[in-house]
Amino acid sequence: MAEATPEMVPAQYAKDQVDVEPVDDQFSLISDATPTGVKNIEAVSQTWTQSSLIAAYLGIFLVAFCTSLEGQTTTNLTVFATSAFKEHSLVATVYVVQGVVNAVIKPPMAKIADVFGRLEAFSISVFLYVIGYVQMAGSNNVKTFASAQIFYSAGSTGLQILIQIFVADTSDLLNRALFSSLPDLPFLITVWIGPPIANSLLAHTSWRWGYGLWTIVLPTAFMPLALALFLNMRKAARLHLLPPSPWKGQSVVGGFKHLWYELDVMGLLLLSATFALILIPLTLAATAKSHWHNASIIAMIVIGCGCLVVFPFWESTRKLAPQPFLSLRLLTNRNVLAGCGIGFFYFAVFYTSIQPYFYTYLQVVEDDSITAAGHIVQTFTFTSTVTAVCISVVIKFTHHFKYYITAGACIYLMGVGLMIRYRSLGSSTGQIVGTQIAMGIGGGMLNVPAQLGVQAAVSHSDVAAATAIFLTIVEVGGAVGSAISGAVWTANVPSKLTKYLPPDAQSDAALIFGNLTIAKSYINGSPERLAIDRSYQETMDVLLIVAACLAAPLIPLSLLMRNYKLDSIDQKVRGMVIGHDRAQDEGATEVQGDGGEARRKGFLGRFSR
Repeated sequence: MAEATPEMVPAQYAKDQVDVEPVDDQFSLISDATPTGVKNIEAVSQTWTQSSLIAAYLGIFLVAFCTSLEGQTTTNLTVFATSAFKEHSLVATVYVVQGVVNAVIKPPMAKIADVFGRLEAFSISVFLYVIGYVQMAGSNNVKTFASAQIFYSAGSTGLQILIQIFVADTSDLLNRALFSSLPDLPFLITVWIGPPIANSLLAHTSWRWGYGLWTIVLPTAFMPLALALFLNMRKAARLHLLPPSPWKGQSVVGGFKHLWYELDVMGLLLLSATFALILIPLTLAATAKSHWHNASIIAMIVIGCGCLVVFPFWESTRKLAPQPFLSLRLLTNRNVLAGCGIGFFYFAVFYTSIQPYFYTYLQVVEDDSITAAGHIVQTFTFTSTVTAVCISVVIKFTHHFKYYITAGACIYLMGVGLMIRYRSLGSSTGQIVGTQIAMGIGGGMLNVPAQLGVQAAVSHSDVAAATAIFLTIVEVGGAVGSAISGAVWTANVPSKLTKYLPPDAQSDAALIFGNLTIAKSYINGSPERLAIDRSYQETMDVLLIVAACLAAPLIPLSLLMRNYKLDSIDQKVRGMVIGHDRAQDEGATEVQGDGGEARRKGFLGRFSR
C-alpha cells in the first residue's frame, strides 16, 4: 500500500510508449468541487492499516460470496416461480425488469456514494435488497413477483457497483484488474453448489423459502464490511481528516438546493427516464404485436427518446448542472465510449445466447435435471471467472489491457458460432459444455479489461461516474438482449407448437408454452414431446443467429480503445492504495492529522510492480 502523490509526471507519458496516446486532460487536480463522499473515502484511506484493509476486503469477499450464492441458487428458481403462476413465458419479462432497474439504479447509487459516502450507499443497497426478497417470497402473482425485481435489482446492482468503486478507491491501476476480479472468485464455488441447493429447497420446502432465507443471510454477511468502514471513518474524524459537513449552517431550503445540485437530480431523472421509457415499452411491444397499436407505448418511447436527446445538453450546461454526474469529458472520451460499447454487446449476446431460455432448453430438449441444467448454464460463469482472474494477473505484469480485449472479442464470437453448430438435437453434453467454455474464455477476457480501460481514462474524482456508466450500459445491453429473447421466444414457440403438435394436443399449446413442468411431462419420443423439442430447437437457432450478429461489433470496438500503459498513469488518488507508488520505494507512508502523526509500513508489497 502506498500513498498516491498529487503531482503529474509528464515524462512518464513519453517513456516506453507504443501505440499510446496521452491521457485526456481530465487529469486536472481535484478541485474544491470534489464531492463530499469522495473526500470522505480519501480521508478514510489515510487511516487504513494492514489489518483494517484486510478486514475490509474480507468483508467485500463475504458480501460477494453471499450475493453470488444467492444468484446461483435463485436463478434456478425463477422458472418455477413463474410457472407456479402459470406464466413461465414471462421469465424474459422478469429479466428485462431486472435489466432496466439495474441500468437505472447504477448512476444514482454512484452519485449517492460520492455525495453521502460509501458506507451510507452500501447500507441503502442492503436495505433495498432485503425488501425485494421479502416481496418475492410473499408474492401471489407474477405481477407482484416482477415488481419485486425493482427493489431486489436496485439493491443487488447497488452492491455490485459499490464493490467496484471501493476497489477503485483502494487500489492503483496496475493492481485494479486483479482486485476487481476478486469479488467474482466465489463463482468458482457457487456455480456448483447453487443448483443443488435450489434442488434441495424445491424438494424439501418451496421456491418461496429459496428467496426468503437471503433476507437473513445478506445483512449478516454485510456486518464485517460495515464495521470496517465505520471504525475507520471514526478514526479519520479523530484525526480531523474528514472534510467539514456541507450541511452545516444550511437552511432547509439551502440544504435541498445543495442536495439538488450535488446529486444532479434532474440529470439522473433524465437518464433514468431514458432507460425506463425506451426499454420497457420496447419489451412489451415486442412480446405482443398488438401493443404497437397502443398509444401509451408509442408515447413512452417518444418521451424516452426526447430525454435521451436532452440529457447531454443538461449535463454540459454549467448553470443547470454545476455538479454533473456525467461530465462532457466522459461523454466524449474515446475509451469510455468504446468500453461501454463493448460492455453493451457483451451482455446483449449473453442474454440472447445463454439467459434466459438456455436453462429451459436444457431441461426440455436435452431432458437434463435441475442440477445438471444449472451446472451446464453456469459453466460460462465458472470459465469466465477463471479467465478474468488469469488475465488480471497477466495485465499486472504486462501493464497493458487492449490486446486481451481484442483477443477476447474474437474468441467470444467464435464461441457463439460453435453454439450455432453444436447446441442442437443430437449433440452430446460434452459438445454443449465445450461451447460454454469457449464463450466463457472470451467473456473473461472482455469484461474486466474493458472496465479497467474505462477507469484508466479518468481521474479518481470521475472513477465512480465512469464505473457507473460502464456498468449501466452493460445492464442496458442485458435488458436489450432479454427483450430480444422474449420477443423471439414469444413470437416463435407458440406458433411452432400449434404447427407441430398432433391435432389432439394442439388445444394444449398455450399450457405447454406457459408451464415448464407440463412441457417436461410428455414422454420422450412421443409425438407431443418431439413437437415440443422441435419448436424449442428452431427457436433457439434463431436466438443464436441474433447473438452472432450482436457479437460482431465487439472486434472493431476493441480496436478503438487506447492502449494506455497502466504504470504511467496517475489518477490523483489521495490516501492509501494497494500497489506501489514511485515516491514510496522506501515502503513507508505518513499519515498527518491534527491529532498526531503515524507511520505505517507499506501494505501488500508483493503486489507492487
